[in-house]
Amino acid sequence: MRVAALISGGKDSCYNMMQCVAAGHQIVALANLKPAKNKVGSDELDSYMYQTVGHQAIELFAEAMALPLYRQTIRGTSVETGRMYTRCEGDEVEDLYELLKYIKEKEEIDGISVGAILSDYQRVRVENVCKRLDLQPLAYLWRRNQEELLKEMISSDIQAMIIKVAALGLEPDKHLGKTLDQVQFDLSELSKKYDVNVCGEGGEYETFTLDCPLFKKKIVVDSSEVVLHSPDAFAPVAYLRFLELHLEEKQLTSPDKHFAINCSCEMECNEDHISAIAEENNQDEIPPPIWTSLHPPFLQYCKKLECSEKSPNGYQWINCITASFLSSESENVVRAASEAFSSLQAIINAKGLELKDIILVYMCVKNMEDFSAINSSYVKMFSLCLPTRVCVEALLPDGLLFSVDCLAHKSNTMIGEVLPNSKEVMHVQSVSHWAPASIGPYSQAIRVPPYTK
Repeated sequence: MRVAALISGGKDSCYNMMQCVAAGHQIVALANLKPAKNKVGSDELDSYMYQTVGHQAIELFAEAMALPLYRQTIRGTSVETGRMYTRCEGDEVEDLYELLKYIKEKEEIDGISVGAILSDYQRVRVENVCKRLDLQPLAYLWRRNQEELLKEMISSDIQAMIIKVAALGLEPDKHLGKTLDQVQFDLSELSKKYDVNVCGEGGEYETFTLDCPLFKKKIVVDSSEVVLHSPDAFAPVAYLRFLELHLEEKQLTSPDKHFAINCSCEMECNEDHISAIAEENNQDEIPPPIWTSLHPPFLQYCKKLECSEKSPNGYQWINCITASFLSSESENVVRAASEAFSSLQAIINAKGLELKDIILVYMCVKNMEDFSAINSSYVKMFSLCLPTRVCVEALLPDGLLFSVDCLAHKSNTMIGEVLPNSKEVMHVQSVSHWAPASIGPYSQAIRVPPYTK
């Protein structure tokens, strides 16, 4: 894919670009959100979305990579701060939308490189923008073990310096201006003592990359000054303001040892996360599907629509929503799928439920070649809070396109006049090592109330 990289100048966006290149993608442009020049204290905006410290050196960053740089001034603020994001006028996320829209038109890009590691807030908003622009987000660092990731970055010859500190144990005089390898031991110790995120994912520190294998030239800081942003007695917030910088030629080395994709975390992170969700939700309280007592799952189908009784915990199965079709032509498949999903919605509504109450979908498809057409109808039905989904090809009778079984959940209890906490959804659309196939209209995990603390 032709990829534009979102950069702050920091280590994460830089290393994710390296992972993109290792995966065979081409970085064709860089994108950056900058503060307004006339804004007081614009070096550090405390933005929910963007790192602005070190913005003076971003143009040198692009020159070091010999790539075009596109920049947009941050005009908005953090207006919509909820877990999910929908288009909101005046929000700083819309500045990102305008920037990427322009880059897509100019550079004909297909994907966006994103250095997100742990922040759902940032990932969800970038994915929202990418979905609206039909761009594929690439977030290869997502959910990586942070200590392993930091070691990887250092061993991959990323030379990044600390330009902001904002955590207990990180001291302006001691840590500002130091490189990752120089502070690695301190970060590890602070993680043990104070639960500091070693990659700075809790906002503990920010970095600026001076050199990496992608750079054709390296950045040299000639002079800088320390700015005390918040003189807290225990965890002062301070950052470096660059005053003078220049580029130096570098001896290019073979990139082979630096551009390897590390997928060691894939199964570990994925399985651990999903099993944690299952444990917290007490999944043993969910009633078994109707078909478990009738036949093996996915190998046969129900003869007729069946709905289970609602369990005391609010769970209910709706089984055997089927789609019949006369031919496998795409138009007929889409029509049949659309009618089946409309039928599902009517049944759900008749049960006093809504589509957002569906938390799990089992889908058996007769021919996976029809999946794309089926999916086009599926995605129109679900928008936010998508259910998890299992989809397999199965030996269904002739004329049957697919069969769907759904698990819905709606709490039976009220706390005063308010329902308990709403469900929490993990819907990752970015391609990553954690979820390499996270490109469809489904969620990886869902947690529903009551939560176990």
